[in-house]
Amino acid sequence: MAVNTDPPTVTAEVHPQLPSHGLQAVAFIGFLALSAAAWALASIPIILNLGGWFAAAANAPWMPPGWMFRSMWMALYAGVAVAAWLVWRRGAMVGGTLAGYTAQLLLNAAWPATFFGLFPILGTAALWAAFAVICALAVSLAFLVLRFGPASAGAGLLVLPYLSWVVFSASLNLYSALHN
Repeated sequence: MAVNTDPPTVTAEVHPQLPSHGLQAVAFIGFLALSAAAWALASIPIILNLGGWFAAAANAPWMPPGWMFRSMWMALYAGVAVAAWLVWRRGAMVGGTLAGYTAQLLLNAAWPATFFGLFPILGTAALWAAFAVICALAVSLAFLVLRFGPASAGAGLLVLPYLSWVVFSASLNLYSALHN
């Protein structure tokens, strides 16, 4: 009797083992906490300067009310936390993807510090520096869409509203730099 010594043929796509439910929950809470911390840190220079120089500054005619910014940023930070978690649970939050995720958090925290915090010291130069920061943030978010999407289509889609809001915010920043 002949014995088949050929290796078995794999026809199903191989999926990486998902982390345990407990670890997924801890990671999910961790990504939400990281986003909340970045949001809180970014809020400090805004709160400190909102009634100061910014209240008297020339703002774009299409500038939405302040409550919309707070609401949108909270939702966007939550969305990017969920997106990062989706990518992490697939084992893809490594290398350039992790660097891009970290860069967007740092750039998002740097923008209000540059725009709101440095204006009293540097004047209009701070607004132009902030414009460079928000443009870099937009590039990092486009990079994340391209990196998150292949790992999790939902994660890539969750970054798109964030990217859109940053482009919109960049238009407000540019108006401020041109008119103040």
